[in-house]
Amino acid sequence: MADEIKYEHKTVQTVRGTDGFVISKMQKDGWELVEQLPGRLRTTLNFRRPKKPLPWRLIGAGAAVLVLLAAIIGTGVVLSDGDEEKDASASSTATSEKPSAMPTAHEPNAAEVITAQNNPEFAALLKVDPCDEANVNFATKHEGQTVAFDGSIRHMASYGDDRTRYDFLLGPGDKGPQTTDGPNFKYEDVDTGNLHLTGKQVPATVAVGDRFRFVAEVVEFNTVQCVFRLTPVSTETR
Repeated sequence: MADEIKYEHKTVQTVRGTDGFVISKMQKDGWELVEQLPGRLRTTLNFRRPKKPLPWRLIGAGAAVLVLLAAIIGTGVVLSDGDEEKDASASSTATSEKPSAMPTAHEPNAAEVITAQNNPEFAALLKVDPCDEANVNFATKHEGQTVAFDGSIRHMASYGDDRTRYDFLLGPGDKGPQTTDGPNFKYEDVDTGNLHLTGKQVPATVAVGDRFRFVAEVVEFNTVQCVFRLTPVSTETR
């Protein structure tokens, strides 16, 4: 019902003997004693008093403040989203306009590739004995780096029992199996697809004596077998 009185309640515990003082004080503040529960040492006093009605003007003002806050928050979100869209658009434009300088997986940056023209140490290596100490020194120093040289296939053999994978022995120059100078460069356990053949006329197959521009990554030098292991990056016909 609209005229029903609503109460607020309060419980107070007092030391025995002070009950009257506490009750009197609470009553002056508008509280009505509802229940008194005496205990051995303390007494529990339960009070109530009618709730004061909330002024309608205050309710209206509170509602107006809430509406205003909601409007401000909503505007802030819209502006924030707009700024984020602008930032995202600017970032996207900057990204699209920025040229790509990264080399592809099989096309290393030319400045990073070691050749006989830009590295005297590598130029000398291409002419030393296959077991010369210069091989292990170069492999240790440049492990993981890329080298490029004009060479030919000295020998190729099936890798184990696999008829599609091979071990390739490469040599600098154009002499193929007659090569005597320079390291015994080796590609181990690769198929023709791993060679990444390129050039104006890409061959369907490769054979001993074929000449290429080999680009490869330095792996290691086997001092027992005098084999300089490489991993193919690209193989260009010439």
